[in-house]
Amino acid sequence: MEWSQVWVIASKEWRDRLRNRWVLAVAVIFALFALAIAYFGAAQQGEVGFHGVDATVASLVSLVIYLVPLIALILGYDAIVGERERGSLELLQSMPITRAEILLGKYLGLAGALAGATVVGFGAGLLPLSAELTVRDGYHYAGFVLSAVLMGMAFLSISVLLSVIASDRVRASGAAIGLWFFYVLIFDLLLMGALVMSQGNLSSALFGAILMLNPADVFRLLNIFSSEQVQTMYGLSTVMPGALTNPLVLLAIMLAWIVVPFFIAIRRFK
Repeated sequence: MEWSQVWVIASKEWRDRLRNRWVLAVAVIFALFALAIAYFGAAQQGEVGFHGVDATVASLVSLVIYLVPLIALILGYDAIVGERERGSLELLQSMPITRAEILLGKYLGLAGALAGATVVGFGAGLLPLSAELTVRDGYHYAGFVLSAVLMGMAFLSISVLLSVIASDRVRASGAAIGLWFFYVLIFDLLLMGALVMSQGNLSSALFGAILMLNPADVFRLLNIFSSEQVQTMYGLSTVMPGALTNPLVLLAIMLAWIVVPFFIAIRRFK
């Protein structure tokens, strides 16, 4: 692995996203949503103002589950198939660079753009309220932002794998949107349907294992079980097996969602 080659490709992907102002647009969207939820999140109860990081994170988690996977899937679906259709992939492959270096460089560049937009956006969104934050609040919010970055990288890995195996950009884009619908909207509905059909007899171990098959649910659980106050808002601690309420275990599972699809993509790309 020639890391200088990887860095060149990653830098190009990063600069391309900066040039078309994609990073800026996503960061602004995240900042506006973070500030609006932090300040107006309790408006339905007739209250306006910042009411603590726990309540803010609980509200942001639901929003991030919709936005970040969609952005990551759209960002990466044409990483390879788009280059193949434009003919630039053949040019890259004619140079002294391996396919693994090409794929890793593209992934790192896209992941850097996504992570940068997420960190800057959510960080800037809460910056006007920084005077009201304690040190504990800062750590909690930073953990939420980090988990959002990791979820984005997991869906980006899935998207890059999709780009490797897709035959053209149209099919890749359709599959990316289909995956977003499945993981964000359909998956939990199917799980709830299975719970109803089993009349509540689905074991907690099986229930928890099925949730681990969705990186969006892993992200949600990671934020729920990182704060006792957020746990009380969701009430999942009674139905989850003890091992899967450990943030370190959930973090390891999220990292697996990043590594495994990307490793499969490398194998298929070769």
